[in-house]
Amino acid sequence: MATYRLGSSPLVHTPGVIAWAISGYHFKRDRPQLAKVIEGTFPSVPAAALHRLLSKEVPYTVDGETVVFTVEE
Repeated sequence: MATYRLGSSPLVHTPGVIAWAISGYHFKRDRPQLAKVIEGTFPSVPAAALHRLLSKEVPYTVDGETVVFTVEE
């Protein structure tokens, strides 16, 4: 299992960005572009883990301005 903590910055409020991406990920035609944006924003997180987050396969929590989620590898 791997736990990822996606922190915010002055330019990116991560909980809002992730909620936006999850909402849009519902539409199949939008998935490639949303994945590209999120993968570019959080390059240290494997694409497969981000896919599981965005597709709601795994839950996430918000700790302050940080998104936390765990995936089995």
